[in-house]
Amino acid sequence: MSEALNPFLINGYLSPEYFCDREKESASIISALENGRNLTLMSPRRMGKTGLIKHVFHQLEQGDKGIVCFYIDIYSTKNLNDFANVLSKHIIGKLDSSLTKMGKSITQFIKNSHLVLSYDPITGAPQTSITVQPSQTESTLDGVFEYLKSCGKECYIAIDEFQQINEYPEKGTEALLRSHIQFCNNVHFIFSGSKQHLMADMFSSPKRPFYSSTDIMTLKEIAPEKYYTFAKNHLKKAKADLKREVFDYIYNTFEGHTWYIQNILNRIYEYKHPDVSIEDINTIVAQIVDSKSDTYESWYNLLTLNQAAILKAIAHESVVAEINANEFVRKYGLKGASSNSTAVLALVDKELVYKDSKGYRVYDRFMEIWLRSL
Repeated sequence: MSEALNPFLINGYLSPEYFCDREKESASIISALENGRNLTLMSPRRMGKTGLIKHVFHQLEQGDKGIVCFYIDIYSTKNLNDFANVLSKHIIGKLDSSLTKMGKSITQFIKNSHLVLSYDPITGAPQTSITVQPSQTESTLDGVFEYLKSCGKECYIAIDEFQQINEYPEKGTEALLRSHIQFCNNVHFIFSGSKQHLMADMFSSPKRPFYSSTDIMTLKEIAPEKYYTFAKNHLKKAKADLKREVFDYIYNTFEGHTWYIQNILNRIYEYKHPDVSIEDINTIVAQIVDSKSDTYESWYNLLTLNQAAILKAIAHESVVAEINANEFVRKYGLKGASSNSTAVLALVDKELVYKDSKGYRVYDRFMEIWLRSL
C-alpha cells in the first residue's frame, strides 16, 4: 500500500488510513448495495462524495475479491453518445481475463464501433480504446448492459454527476437508462451528483422514470470531534500541535466543508509549524486566495453588473435565504425582483452560487473570501 507524502489528500483516494470517518455513511451504502438497493448520493461539490464512493468500493473489494467496481464521472458529457462512449470505455473488456476474450466480448456486444485492442505496458492487463458512432449509440448501450448481465460477476457502478443527463438533447434519456438498469440484477448502482435540486427531482418526483428507485442519502459535514482527532493524529507525524480552538476556527470558517478544511490541513502539515495559531491559519487562507485571485477576477469580469452585485452581496452575507427580501435588496442596492431572480438563476447555472436548505451561497468558499475584499 502506498504511503502519502502528505496525509491530508486534496484529490483522489489512497487508503482508509487517509480517509476521515464516514463510518455510518459507508455502512449504510454498503448495506443498501449488498441487499439489492441502488443508492442516490447528493451533496455540494467538494464535500467528499468521490472519496466516500472510493472508500466504499475499497471496502467492498477487500471483502470479496470476486467483485468489480467502476467509478465513472460523466460531468464532461454533452449528449447520449458521449455517455455511451464513456460507459463503454470504462466497462467493456474490463471483466475479461485475456485480450482474446476481450475481443470476443466486444465483437459480440459492441458492434460497428472503432476498436483498438492492446496490453497495458506496465501491468500487462488487456485494455481497449473504443469510439462509438452516433448512429450506434442506443445499440452500444444495449451491448454494454448485456455484457454486464452476462459477465457472471457482481458489479458495482458509481455514476458521478448523474444530473448531467438532464442536459442531453435526446428526449427520453432517463427512461432509456432506467429500462436497462432495472434488469441488471448482478449490477448495483450509486448515482451521485452535486446539483441537489436536480438530483432530488430526478429521484423523488413521481413524474420521473427514476422515482423511488433508490435509497437517497444527502452527505453532511464530518462531525468536528471526529475530524479533529483525525487531523491531530496525522499532524503529530509532522511534529505540529493543533489545538482544538484552532481546529474549530478552521472548521467553522468553512462550515465543515471537507475540501477546504483538507486544503488548510495540507498546508499546516507542509509547513510543519510546531504550534499552529489562528494567525497562521489566516496567513494560509490569504495565500490560497491570493494564488487564485487572477482566476476569480476573470470569472467576475464576465458577469453582468447585476450578477456581479448579487454574487458579491451573497458573499458578504455568507447565506441568503431570500434573494428578493426587502432588507437584502435595500442593503446592497439591488434591482427589482425579476432582475434579481434572473441574475441568481444565471449564477446557479454558472455554478458560482448554489442553494441549500438555508439559502443561496457562493460555491467556492475561497472565492467568497476574495469577493468580500472587493
